[in-house]
Amino acid sequence: MKTTTKILCAGIFALLVLTAVSCGKLDVVGTNSIASFDKVLRQIPQAVTPDETNGGWSLAAPDGTVRFIWSKNYAESPLHDVMLEFDAAPFIAAGLDPERLPENFAFSKGMIMVGTKLGGETLKYAGEVTPLASYEQIVKLKRSSIGYHGALDHYGVSLGDGNLFEWAKNMGANDKDIVFVLNPEPFIAAGVDPSRIEGWAFAKVTVDDANGKPVEVDKILKPFNLI
Repeated sequence: MKTTTKILCAGIFALLVLTAVSCGKLDVVGTNSIASFDKVLRQIPQAVTPDETNGGWSLAAPDGTVRFIWSKNYAESPLHDVMLEFDAAPFIAAGLDPERLPENFAFSKGMIMVGTKLGGETLKYAGEVTPLASYEQIVKLKRSSIGYHGALDHYGVSLGDGNLFEWAKNMGANDKDIVFVLNPEPFIAAGVDPSRIEGWAFAKVTVDDANGKPVEVDKILKPFNLI
């Protein structure tokens, strides 16, 4: 009886250890993404500003043609909670008919916006509401929106439908410190020749599929080296 009890206790302990290790692995991406995102914010402080129109924060590309926006408070976001806004002109020149874009897109004043809602919660902050604190809310409340792209050694925020904002885990070891990523399919359906979008690259990117196997997918990319 004592032997059986010892074996049972040992099994329970092993299960608890495995669960802790598994949870730790899940937390690594979220935790490390916060630290690396903070480094990006500190690298280009002039490009990080409040965005009152969208109720959040904006991180603008060095060339000013595209920006990543994330919400301060999901209960008050007028459209999306995480999104990209970018100059429509190169897409229109490549054949885009904005009226043929799907509902998760908005077109206004020469700009295109695409993104997604994360929820409807009123976000509560322990301290000052800062760009990093608002990103930490995504990790805390919407962890499934944060991913790691092994092929590029990037962390990223999913904006829905294959659109992303990514940044390097280690800027010093990467020549693509931030990358604005678009799914080409809606643009192609709306008349765009993706190979003709000036200032953006149309390329195949290696990602993991639902089973964790590497596959190549088409993306429209705008990368920047910040160092």
